[in-house]
Amino acid sequence: MCIFAYLNYHVPHTRREILEVLIKGLHRLEYRGYDSAGVGIDGGNSKEWETNSKSIHLIKQTGKVKALDEEIHRQQDVDLDVEFDVHLGIAHTRWATHGAPSPVNSHPQRSDKNNEFIVIHNGIITNYKDLKKFLESKGYEFESETDTETIAKLVKYMYDNRENDAITFTTLVEQVTQGSAKSALFEHLMGISLHPSRRGGPLLIGVRSDHKLSTDHIPILYRSSGKDKKSCNTLPRMDEDTCLFPVDEKAVEYYFASDASAVIEHTNRVIFLEDDDIAAVRDGRLSIHRIKRTAGDHPARAIQTLQMELQQIMKGNFSSFMQKEIFEQPESVVNTMRGRVNFENNTVILGGLKDHIKEIQRCRRLIMIACGTSYHAGVATRQVLEELTELPVMVELASDFLDRNTPVFRDDVCFFISQSGETADSLLALRYCKERGALTVGITNTVGSSISRETDCGVHINAGPEIGVASTKVGLVFLFSCLSLDLIKEVLSLDEEIQKLAAELYKQKSVLIMGRGYHYATCLEGALVRPHALFSFPSYISRWKPKPFTTFFKISILLSNIK
Repeated sequence: MCIFAYLNYHVPHTRREILEVLIKGLHRLEYRGYDSAGVGIDGGNSKEWETNSKSIHLIKQTGKVKALDEEIHRQQDVDLDVEFDVHLGIAHTRWATHGAPSPVNSHPQRSDKNNEFIVIHNGIITNYKDLKKFLESKGYEFESETDTETIAKLVKYMYDNRENDAITFTTLVEQVTQGSAKSALFEHLMGISLHPSRRGGPLLIGVRSDHKLSTDHIPILYRSSGKDKKSCNTLPRMDEDTCLFPVDEKAVEYYFASDASAVIEHTNRVIFLEDDDIAAVRDGRLSIHRIKRTAGDHPARAIQTLQMELQQIMKGNFSSFMQKEIFEQPESVVNTMRGRVNFENNTVILGGLKDHIKEIQRCRRLIMIACGTSYHAGVATRQVLEELTELPVMVELASDFLDRNTPVFRDDVCFFISQSGETADSLLALRYCKERGALTVGITNTVGSSISRETDCGVHINAGPEIGVASTKVGLVFLFSCLSLDLIKEVLSLDEEIQKLAAELYKQKSVLIMGRGYHYATCLEGALVRPHALFSFPSYISRWKPKPFTTFFKISILLSNIK
């Protein structure tokens, strides 16, 4: 599931141009996997904004984003050439969790047939059945099988039953999102009103303006509990001290996405939302809200500069992103070691750990916690760590680690390995370990990610953006850093031979990969995708084309050839 939205405020664009931005944003997120996609745009014309009676038009389709684009151009009642000075559009790719892939189950989901409120959402609403039963008892009719529709209906219910007209849409979103998972974006029928909310899933805001911005740090606004006599359970007045907006002119564009790769071609200035943040955009002003203060809260969200280039997320002449990233490994290893390895005196300096080295040296146990390929990286390096540190090393799958309520002590050091730095189970495990007083160390490839912000210290891998589904860099960088770069290049020169062998393996109904020691992790990586399992799920196999699949096996074979 992926989120993308675009708001142009006093930056005139035709509906065609706006849709092109939305569709391109979804294309940038396709690598994450999905089975359907949809957009929500203004369904009226530019003059209707003046009467504050706009409507929202939903266009949804199963299959690829290309199919959605074709469906958009088949719409007879959508004027693509009408120009908007102000417009908001939201878009989403969905991986079916509740309900089969279909247009009606795709996002955006709506509150009613008038599309008064629409929502796109990543994650799962764990109590959606109870919410649905309650809303149905109040006369609300559901049209999809999704859990997300309950959010839109719940907003509508609370809006219809508000105590007075002074209750804002922001307040409604705050109340609703306290129980929802992951990230969500809400759009309201009356005027431009967008509310991105984050809980457990990545969400960032890109800002683009030709004019100076009012601030580079957006202060967090907290809603009072009502116990303070000076407050009346309302937010502070939003002005130049609490909002982000262009100073001289009111022209600004905002991009909202669950991944930086969808934003980088438009702007490199971004704001990363944290858990329980609710952003609001009204009249071109961006503010960030939280219900209450908690220990460790940062008072503001900084505008950061993405260290990423558009060329880095382009496939180039390679057959797949996975193949591209495999061939980037020699450069990735150099980038990982740059400024850290001194070959003259054979020392390694990790600046992110230097303030905690003594604490790490005094620990009684090292625990490496991760998921998927990152877990395999831990398996691959366990032997080296135990040999060099003479400390017991545990390697844990984050989900299993939590299910067992694993004992964690204050003299443990817990390493959290994640390419994105946003892996949900790893984040939950991180908070579990922090509650028990252990030192937490992040090993991530993404600056500004949740794991890099919430751990006590850490190391950025600096391997560059990863688009391939399997983490080809973060999963291998620890192993490759111990090897000669010349050997890596030598193996990569065998690409054609390995591709032929992989093609033969692909024809087999099943493949048994065996290994021991360092190669045990290689076997686990190869077993992530099993041919016999794919043949059992036709809808799943359609998402895996031969080239990426054979390249996947090439990773395992490539590793096995390095001695």
